[in-house]
Amino acid sequence: MNTLVLSVDPSHPDPGAIGRAGDVIRAGGLVAFPTETVYGLGANALDPAAVGRIFGAKGRPATNPVIVHVADPGQVLNVAAAWPAIAAELAERFWPGPLTLVVPKRPEVPAAVTAGGPTVAVRCPAHPVARALIRAAGVPVAAPSANRSTELSPTRAEHVLKGLNGRVELVLDGGPCPGGIESTVVDVTGGGARLLRPGPITVPMLEEVVGHVEAGAAGEGVARSPGRMEKHYCPQTPVVLAAGAADADRVHAEFRRSGLRVISVGFDLRFDYRPMAEDPAVYAADLYAVLHALDDGRYDRIVVELPPDTPAWAAIRDRLTRAAAGR
Repeated sequence: MNTLVLSVDPSHPDPGAIGRAGDVIRAGGLVAFPTETVYGLGANALDPAAVGRIFGAKGRPATNPVIVHVADPGQVLNVAAAWPAIAAELAERFWPGPLTLVVPKRPEVPAAVTAGGPTVAVRCPAHPVARALIRAAGVPVAAPSANRSTELSPTRAEHVLKGLNGRVELVLDGGPCPGGIESTVVDVTGGGARLLRPGPITVPMLEEVVGHVEAGAAGEGVARSPGRMEKHYCPQTPVVLAAGAADADRVHAEFRRSGLRVISVGFDLRFDYRPMAEDPAVYAADLYAVLHALDDGRYDRIVVELPPDTPAWAAIRDRLTRAAAGR
């Protein structure tokens, strides 16, 4: 298969390119497209065969559910069997945007989307290209990140092609994703809010709307959210985490003495390093692009200084911890 790449303006995408991509979705094909978080790999969420192609292209395990995207909040009942009041409150505050809500699913949603479970993860993205594509397709769009399973998420079209060139029909190149890390996932099926995956919408932000937020899965067995595998978001180069600048410098020096080619990522380190912003939003926007670039640099190790253990940095620490689990 030849993968077609169409460049689109991220703010005002060309209707012709969007219409062509919508045709691909309706025909059961796969389209990679930008969101405000990362690039997604989209298929018709109500077509079991099309959803199956997502799993085949990514090498994704069937136990890992995918998020369904809608163009407007009013379309959520096309996939949700119920819309709890707490879901409505969170959607009113954070949609369109990087918040995914787990709710009871309608029977029309294929089991492949939900890992065979009774719930569906749904969000309304804010990116103009994503919303235009969903509208053009005329169906809800199932879309995990557009990369091979467990590998680095893509925030640019060239990242998508590294893993999926020849595996998908079309890539909409809308430039870099502004957010850089995946959405926050909150389960609202238990009467309250339970954080399943940290993301750009932090726990304090959620608690301003709904009060106390529980953390972690409730032990229901079937996974209700993507992004919970221990090994995830991994570059090919092994990632080693350091507790702070001094620890990063120590680990870096040990690797150099061992003859390894090493690069560090952090805030103010002594040895060869890629400096990162001390603002968590800017850091998040850069993170995967930096790791993709370093992965292409043929290093033996990437040492990463962990950022502060605070709510604002929780999503970044989560992604780094899972990336390091693959070494």
